[in-house]
Amino acid sequence: MLTYKAMYKFVDGGVHAEVLDFPGAMTCAETLPEARRLLASALVDMAETCLLLGESLPRPDLTLTNPEADIEEPIYLLLTAASRVNVTPGETVAA
Repeated sequence: MLTYKAMYKFVDGGVHAEVLDFPGAMTCAETLPEARRLLASALVDMAETCLLLGESLPRPDLTLTNPEADIEEPIYLLLTAASRVNVTPGETVAA
């Protein structure tokens, strides 16, 4: 599990959210709970994209701050490994 730093800023009509130490992980929503959920999803998407491209993940830096943030808090990235197996009908698979 990696711990990054999320920030939320209340703006007209909603909440702007971003992960300060993971460039590109950002979103916006109408409410804070929705912004938290969407930001967590954006963080996972960005991390998976980095890994698929063979890039390393940014190092967490909990010292980062944004003076315009209304809320700053930790956000946790937990990646799980999965295997996919595709078998085409009619093919013989050796054991």
